[in-house]
Amino acid sequence: VTDGLADPNTGRPNVGGPIVTGGGLIFIGSTDDKRLRAFDTRTGKELWTFKLPASIYGTPLTYRGKSGKQYVAAVTTGGFWSEPAGADEVTAFALQ
Repeated sequence: VTDGLADPNTGRPNVGGPIVTGGGLIFIGSTDDKRLRAFDTRTGKELWTFKLPASIYGTPLTYRGKSGKQYVAAVTTGGFWSEPAGADEVTAFALQ
């Protein structure tokens, strides 16, 4: 923490919850910078980030497809504090 603000690499501030996978990843979205991030639960190191079309206003979700592959998805709507609502999209990522 510097200057009373959270580390900008964590996408401060956050209004949703994280989701944790059995493989040791934690996904955090619902940030004011329109990003979905993955962190290693053991080290806290940011492993991956993706800029979404708008902010998530909630918690990312995970599901397993018919093939058994696991996905993480983000429902984006925008409308995060001063951000205008600008997208109604679902973006999904396959985990390896």
